[in-house]
Amino acid sequence: MIKATITGIAAELPEYILTNEELSRMVDTSDQWIMTRIGIKERRILKGNGKGSSHLGTKAVNKLLEKTGTDPSEIDLLICATVTPDHQFPATANIISHNSGIKNAFSYDLNAGCSGFLFALGTAQQFIESGKTRKVVVVGAEKMSSIVDYQDRATCPIFGDASGAVLLEPTSENTGIIDSKLQSDGVGLPHLHQKAGGSAHPASHQTVDAREHYIYQEGQCVFKWAVSKMADVSLEVMKRNGLNNNDIAWLVPHQANMRIIEAVARRMKLDKNKVMVNIEKYGNTTAATLPLCIWEWEEKLRKGDNIILTTFGAGFTWGAMYLKWGYNGK
Repeated sequence: MIKATITGIAAELPEYILTNEELSRMVDTSDQWIMTRIGIKERRILKGNGKGSSHLGTKAVNKLLEKTGTDPSEIDLLICATVTPDHQFPATANIISHNSGIKNAFSYDLNAGCSGFLFALGTAQQFIESGKTRKVVVVGAEKMSSIVDYQDRATCPIFGDASGAVLLEPTSENTGIIDSKLQSDGVGLPHLHQKAGGSAHPASHQTVDAREHYIYQEGQCVFKWAVSKMADVSLEVMKRNGLNNNDIAWLVPHQANMRIIEAVARRMKLDKNKVMVNIEKYGNTTAATLPLCIWEWEEKLRKGDNIILTTFGAGFTWGAMYLKWGYNGK
C-alpha cells in the first residue's frame, strides 16, 4: 500500500525580532503579562515594502528544493496554507510556484485558519495515495503582522510571521501519514474572525476607520474550544491506531498559547519532553507553526518515530494526524 511520507522540510523566518519590551512601548502591556498569559517572549516580523506571505513562502520552498535535491520541474502540486494571502487573487501558491521555477504543477491556496497546514497535508496525502501525483510541496506561509492591530493588547502580542514547507512523496515502507481526523464547525465565526474585507463586508472608509481589517478574537472562548478539541481528536486518533502515551515519540501542537499546549499534553498524559514547543521565540505563526516545530526538531527525529500533530484554528477548525517519520534527521 502506498503512503505519503515527508522527505524533507525547510523554513524561513524574517530577520526582525519584535520583543515584549518593544511591544510594551507600543501598547499597554508588559513582558510579565504576556509571558504569564500566553508564553511568548518575541516574534518575527517581515519588514519591507511589497513583501507579502509569498516572500517567506518562496524562500522556504527554494530551501526545501535545494536541501532535497529536487528539480522544480519534478513538483506536481503545491498547496499553500495561509490566511494572509498576497492578494485576494491570484493564489499565493501560484506566486510561490512562479518564483521557485515550479512550472509543471498545479497550485492553490487553502484557508483553514491555524489548521491550514494540517488540512493541506491531509489533502496532499490523498493526491499521493491515489497515484495522481508523486512529489507535492505543502507550504504554510503567513505575514500575520499585516492583519494585527498593534493598538489591541489582547491580540498583538500573540502573532508573528514565518513560513515552513515540506516535500511529500510516495513510499511503500511503514512510514508516512497513517491516519488523521479533521473537523470544522462554523459556530466559531463570531469568536475569531476578521470583520471586514471580504464579500460580506467589503472594504470602505467606514470599515477602515473602525479598524475592522484586523484580527478579532474572544480569547476565553477560543481557549476552551482549543484545549477540548485538540486533546479529544488526538486521543481519538491514538485510540483507533492502538497507541498509548508511551508509544508517542513526539507531540507537535499548534503554537497558539503555552497554557493550551500544556493543557493538551496533560490530557494526553504526555511527558513535556515529548512536546515540541517554540512559541516563546516565534509566537503564533498560524499555518506555519507545525512545520516550524518539525523543522527545529528535525535533527532529533528518527525513522519510524510515532508523531501526533494537532491544531485548532478559526472557523472553528481542528484536527489531529498520526504519522511515522520517514528518515533520520541530519
